[in-house]
Order: sequence, then C-alpha cells, then structure tokens
Amino acid sequence: MQKRNTFDSSEIMFRAQQLMKAASNRYRITVQVANRAKRRRYEELENVDDPMMKPAIRAIVEMSDELTQPEIIGD
Repeated sequence: MQKRNTFDSSEIMFRAQQLMKAASNRYRITVQVANRAKRRRYEELENVDDPMMKPAIRAIVEMSDELTQPEIIGD
C-alpha cells in the first residue's frame, strides 16, 4: 500500500470501524488511540512531518495499518 499524506473522511471512518471490529473492548481501543494521538502530538512539536493530519487521525491510520499489515510491526 502506498503511503499518502491525505485521507478522505470515508477512509478514516472505514479504518476506525476496522479497529472497533477487531477490538475485544471498544473502550480500551478508544483509549489506546487517544494515548497514541497524545504521544504523537508531543512528538510533532519536535518533528513537524505533516501538519495537515491531526494526531488522532494519524493514530487511527497507524493502528489500522498495524492491524491489516502485521509485518510492519516487526520492522
């Protein structure tokens, strides 16, 4: 899959739904997304890669990629 800087809202919703379906606990996955977004927000202060993508959206994209492509976790 090719990395893109922008995502449309329907793709974000689809990825969020994938995360919710795969999770055994909806609250827990929501907290995990929030924690990752919070970490990314502080990392972005030091490293401005893509100011157009909000940290929460970036967290959803990253976590759904990890879910669908487990080989990227090992690298």
